[in-house]
Amino acid sequence: MSKTLVIIIGPPAVGKMTVGAALSALTGLPLFHNHLSIEAVLPVFDFGSPPFNRLVGEFRERMFAEVAQSDLPGLIFTFVWAFDEPEDQVFVEGLKSIFEAEEGRTVFVELWSDLETRLERNRHPARLAAKASKRDVESSGQRLVKLGQQYRLSSDGDFPFPEYLYVDTSETSAAQVAEAIAKHFNLPRVAT
Repeated sequence: MSKTLVIIIGPPAVGKMTVGAALSALTGLPLFHNHLSIEAVLPVFDFGSPPFNRLVGEFRERMFAEVAQSDLPGLIFTFVWAFDEPEDQVFVEGLKSIFEAEEGRTVFVELWSDLETRLERNRHPARLAAKASKRDVESSGQRLVKLGQQYRLSSDGDFPFPEYLYVDTSETSAAQVAEAIAKHFNLPRVAT
């Protein structure tokens, strides 16, 4: 089976990291959630500043290249994709090409849930433990709402790549979503 990059997308607090962790436990694919690179740079450079963008981008690109060339079975990555921002698609196409250059494949999972559910999840202890920049929950909740107003954070059924699965996580557990992803894309399972 070829190396697989699983990109889990969706708006903030939809459950990307939680689903990614459940999928990692099920498949053995390591989870590289979006905030691992963000939180490393934030103490030094402001979010969105040129040095922040360069450092986060270079670290991610290097991580994907190393995984694509390694003996690992693949990687799970989480990302908030603004579908109305062309540079986000360019970024995703770049990740996809890194794996394809090594005969790997890229699959996409789009998660969705209503705003009320996401605002509640924004306060979840696991989220706050992994993402220091979210610990001021009032401020991070306001940013969550603002991002949804400023950008189109859903593909609205117009997804640009064929290997794709859409899941509404409002009433579905992370374990159930992970199982659906593994089954849909025929991902390897960890031996039990």
